[in-house]
Amino acid sequence: MFEAIVLVLVVMLMLLATLDLFVGVSNDAANFLNSAVGTRIAPLFVIMLVASVGVLCGATFSSGMMEVARKGMLFPELFSFEEIMLIFAAVMISDVLLLNLFNSFGLPTSTTVSIVFELLGAATFASFYKVYGTDLPLSDIFYFIKLDRTATIVSAILLSVVLAFITGMVVQFICRLLFTFRFDRTIGYLGGVFCGLSLTAISYFLVIKGAKGASFMKPEYLDFIDTHFNTIMWGLFIGFSLLGQIIVLLKGNVFKLIILAGTFALAFSFAGNDLVNFVGVPLAALDSYEFWSANAMGDKSFLMSHLNEDNVTSTFWLFLAGSVMCLTLWISKKARQVVQTSINLSSSTSGSREQFGASTIGRIITRMGLGVSRAVYRTVPNNSAKFIRHRYRQPAVVKGQDRLPFDYVRASVNLVVAATLISVATSLKLPLSTTYVCFMVAMGSSFADGAWDRESAVYRISGVVTVIAGWFLTGISAFSFAAFINFILCNLGFYAALFLIPCVFALIIYTNFIRKTQTAAVSSILSAKSDREILNSVASTVPSYYEKEITCIKTALDAFFEDNEFGLRKVRNKASNIADAISIERSAYYSLAVGSEQKLLPVKNQATSSTNDAKFFFYLVFSNLREASKSVHYALDQAVNHVANRHTIFGGAMKDSLFDLVKRIDRLVDDLRAIETKQSASNVESVVKHAKKLNRDIDKCQMELVSIIGREHVSMHSSEMYLTFLQCMRDLANRYVAVSMQERALAEIVLGKSHLDEADSQVQSSSLATAFREDREDISISSSDNNDSEIVAPSYEDDGEMIILPKSPAAIEQEKNS
Repeated sequence: MFEAIVLVLVVMLMLLATLDLFVGVSNDAANFLNSAVGTRIAPLFVIMLVASVGVLCGATFSSGMMEVARKGMLFPELFSFEEIMLIFAAVMISDVLLLNLFNSFGLPTSTTVSIVFELLGAATFASFYKVYGTDLPLSDIFYFIKLDRTATIVSAILLSVVLAFITGMVVQFICRLLFTFRFDRTIGYLGGVFCGLSLTAISYFLVIKGAKGASFMKPEYLDFIDTHFNTIMWGLFIGFSLLGQIIVLLKGNVFKLIILAGTFALAFSFAGNDLVNFVGVPLAALDSYEFWSANAMGDKSFLMSHLNEDNVTSTFWLFLAGSVMCLTLWISKKARQVVQTSINLSSSTSGSREQFGASTIGRIITRMGLGVSRAVYRTVPNNSAKFIRHRYRQPAVVKGQDRLPFDYVRASVNLVVAATLISVATSLKLPLSTTYVCFMVAMGSSFADGAWDRESAVYRISGVVTVIAGWFLTGISAFSFAAFINFILCNLGFYAALFLIPCVFALIIYTNFIRKTQTAAVSSILSAKSDREILNSVASTVPSYYEKEITCIKTALDAFFEDNEFGLRKVRNKASNIADAISIERSAYYSLAVGSEQKLLPVKNQATSSTNDAKFFFYLVFSNLREASKSVHYALDQAVNHVANRHTIFGGAMKDSLFDLVKRIDRLVDDLRAIETKQSASNVESVVKHAKKLNRDIDKCQMELVSIIGREHVSMHSSEMYLTFLQCMRDLANRYVAVSMQERALAEIVLGKSHLDEADSQVQSSSLATAFREDREDISISSSDNNDSEIVAPSYEDDGEMIILPKSPAAIEQEKNS
């Protein structure tokens, strides 16, 4: 019976290894894809194909690394078969759950750190479990753990941070001085040599040094390589240099060869070094079961000294694992999300939205860095500084070309340096963190390239700090979580493992395949290239925000009057997420403007002014949506504080008026949707009247509050809370009407019904609202004699006086021409 249970557990662990490959490769895809994707050196399917071949080949070279899972962190001869299997089960369960958690936030983390500390945590608790209750002192726990090997691995991981950053920075600085940013001028005489050096370094560290760990390499092959080492190296350098120079002479792009070869090499190194993180433990469990079933005669306490023996993993299992990794590259959406994180942090472009916000630590380091840079600048001789500035001068952006996150030189350095460092670690059988190395090389090269300017440095540094903190959090979490899982398994036995593993399967399948994400709308706006695509993106996005914000207000009012602090905090978090999402989508106006700036026709062309108008009203739509979301979040924040401070919850007429206003705003949204389906002057006039009536009623509620305070003895805090809710209702009504009118104007531009020629329209503007608030953007509407509704520029209202804002680009140009 016990043997059957263990066999089922081994099968589950192998299936869990497949799932771990999917989750882990999603995390580590950024390591070898971001440079090629960031430079757009080739179509995405070509880059993916090259990386897939590299992963498959590298998997067959990873046999030597499997020893880390078998005997790298503990003394297996001191543990029984039952204890070893429970350790392996705890490691796999905690590993898959932790990696999926980090991937869900799109945050790169280290699978090596994860597996190392999970093995350490599970083994430490197993040692404690063996010692506890006996006469042995607790200090004997450390006799079961390989502390020296653990210290070596952890030190190598930490050292790789500094080494990778410095190496990437120095190599990139030298390469940039040689090639400059105008490398098309220097590639003619440096391209061949650079190609030879890069590909020779890759070949040496990848194939020759890595050959010792290959499952198919025979001793005679290794002897031949050692005997003819110098000849092979010089032959590779001369051959690759000639190949690179021929490509240059034929007007080809030698960087394409280097970057694709580097992508192959890094994928190769990744598979060779990191495969143990995913399948090392299940393969060790399978080997343990096979040896135990053949020699132990069913004895649970059979000591697993067999794991100390050298073992060559079957090429079949390695190739199968590599195939699963390749499949994951092609189908995982999370892999692309993590790739985008790494590209954003090392990008040379600035001004667009950053992946991470500014942090206090980031600001401190940035301030210190600026001081150091000024001091260094004063000590560098003028001639040297002038030379460096000349070599670092960037070319102007060519019209019609998109600016890439980083260029070919930096991508080549990222790939070659990272592949070299990882291959060295693999040859030493050190499970170096590929994520640490690749990420810090990219950071070092981007720093040397001047990509961390004053517009982006604080965000880049904050991002690096966040990611590195995430890695250390991974180590602490992995150790603790694996120890906790092993505590459960040691007390409940194998049945607990058989229960937990299916639960892990269900959770991972749900989060990766069933749960829908909310990123499609943003990507559709950013990828919009025509006015009609912009209109379609806006039309599909805006109504959902109406519904979400009104739902938040309804839920918040229910929780507020129930004195439910937890419910209010929950809905406030939802409102915060809505505000963040709107801000992200609003920031697309910058990308749209930058993209159109390089492609616009002469200003006098009507198509150009139409394009400007479309982007102008896109900006207005999402600016008003953002202000509405801010108002909702502010009101809910005040409501949370009101309830948390245990202030009185008002009721009566004040409560009834709030619920009535929410219902009326809901009906107003229905009217706005009717305008979208049937755009007529009568519908517009009805909506405007509805909004004005809402504003008058809100004014009335504010005036009536004075009498209610004396009559019902309403407290100061309750009065302020009530007024905050009223102001939120007013903002929603006014902003939604403004959004609808601006969206209608955008539709008229795109569909050609009107071009918003203010010079020909005699409009007497009337304000929608009389709220006194800074940064308000309301739209003014009136009906002309021919019952054709006209839309004019947004207006501010301050102290009752209307101020007309700058008009749309087309209107300004029309006035100039007239």
